[in-house]
Amino acid sequence: MATLKDKIIEVLYTVEDPEIPVNIYELGLVYDITIKDDNVVFVVMTLTAPACPVAGQIVMEVQQKISELEEVTDVHVDLTFEPPWTMDMMSEEAKLELDFL
Repeated sequence: MATLKDKIIEVLYTVEDPEIPVNIYELGLVYDITIKDDNVVFVVMTLTAPACPVAGQIVMEVQQKISELEEVTDVHVDLTFEPPWTMDMMSEEAKLELDFL
């Protein structure tokens, strides 16, 4: 049976960066997922670039999709640029998909 964290990760696989056709989890944009008491979820994430024109859209999509999980009572998405994102943070699968290997 999947844990709540597993379900959250599964949801994050459905959120794609519009500029790079890969999901944000495989891109390494999600730095941390914390589940507090009463299933309040905190996500710390970044973007591929601080001036990303779709920043608000991606954050809203993450918040909305996690909120739709039945067990989740609240979601907080914190955007950070420390440490800065690099292509080294991508999973092997994302690198293969983008022909970086």
